[in-house]
Amino acid sequence: MTHDPTPSTAQLIAARRPGHALDRALYCGRQAYQDDLDHIWYREWLFAGPAAQVPRTGSYLTMQVGDYPVVVTRGADGRIRAFHNVCRHRGQRLCAKAAGTGAKLVCPYHQWTYDLDGKLLFARDMGPDFDPAKYSLKPVHCIDLKGMIFICLAQVPPAINELAANLMRYVAPSGLDRSKVAHSSTIVEKGNWKLVMENNRECYHCSGSHPSLCRTYSDDPLMTVMEGPNSASPEILAHWDRCDAAGLPARFVNAPDMQWRMARVPLMDHQESFTMSGKAAVARRMGQLPWNDAGSLMFYHFPSSWNHFLPDHAIVFRILPVSPTETQVTTWWLVHEDAVEGTDYDLDTLTTVWLATNDEDRQVVEENQLGILSPAYEPGPYSPSQEAGVIHLIDWYCGVMSARLGLRQAAE
Repeated sequence: MTHDPTPSTAQLIAARRPGHALDRALYCGRQAYQDDLDHIWYREWLFAGPAAQVPRTGSYLTMQVGDYPVVVTRGADGRIRAFHNVCRHRGQRLCAKAAGTGAKLVCPYHQWTYDLDGKLLFARDMGPDFDPAKYSLKPVHCIDLKGMIFICLAQVPPAINELAANLMRYVAPSGLDRSKVAHSSTIVEKGNWKLVMENNRECYHCSGSHPSLCRTYSDDPLMTVMEGPNSASPEILAHWDRCDAAGLPARFVNAPDMQWRMARVPLMDHQESFTMSGKAAVARRMGQLPWNDAGSLMFYHFPSSWNHFLPDHAIVFRILPVSPTETQVTTWWLVHEDAVEGTDYDLDTLTTVWLATNDEDRQVVEENQLGILSPAYEPGPYSPSQEAGVIHLIDWYCGVMSARLGLRQAAE
């Protein structure tokens, strides 16, 4: 029996120097990508999209998680459910579009028809012994947290109680349950999903890459690095005191392993929103935030999402792995459900900053990936002050993968 000299994903992670970037193969290798799918993307809760994307009975959105196509839809009872987007007849995808609306879920191949709760209603000429009750759509775990939809492909999903309680409390004042999608954008970045998330977790690159964003969002690490509800920069602590007095949840809260965190931070110079002027983009504010300069509630969740909730609108982001070196990034801009385009907001004003920022991040990530593809690449050290968020991500990733791959290899 020949020995394969290629290090496994577990071995590469075990050999990583703390505080340093990952080995080349972990950013572009086929085996590492499959391991990421098997042990993270197929097992963790993933952000699917805002509930505002499925606003009425029959509305649906789709997503592709590795090999799994998933459809999320709102039923006649108002409940949001998720299913494997696979017909129980011969496997055709039921819904091919990214989003849409239909009274039922109808397979385009042979017109097998499912109710919005997944029950098979119609299958033509299947014979007297056919039992439609045995061919309901296969469900996917799904939960709506105050307008943020999460799904999990695992048979037994991990606990979500702590995240759910905190997220619902922090997001409630933003009124996502009374919002609508003003605009959405989907791009594919030619970079590994970890590079996309790493790039988001630091602003070391912001002054050199994001001139529009840096009009309102500070690239000072003291404005984003927090160690606890009473440990942050004086500016942030003062903002939290102000929010406390108004009953607005704002202080830093996080998972013990930093898989998720949320906190409300001020924008620079009491500016109101991510716009070129720094003023609100939407005249009709979302939710019940007490001031125009309430800042941004920032929420991230590994592996699939980062988000900003502002007084006038919200911007929510979903990433999905496409290949070892490709990642899909979808952005939704949410406004109050009664806000009228052209009257309450101008779409260009609303979207300019983050459309530009997304494209600038795409270029950064793609150049990062091209450099890592070189055999000359060696993992370099992270800045402990500027890239603390990246360290959190990579430590979380390595911890999860080490535990799960270790269990698998022990069994082998």
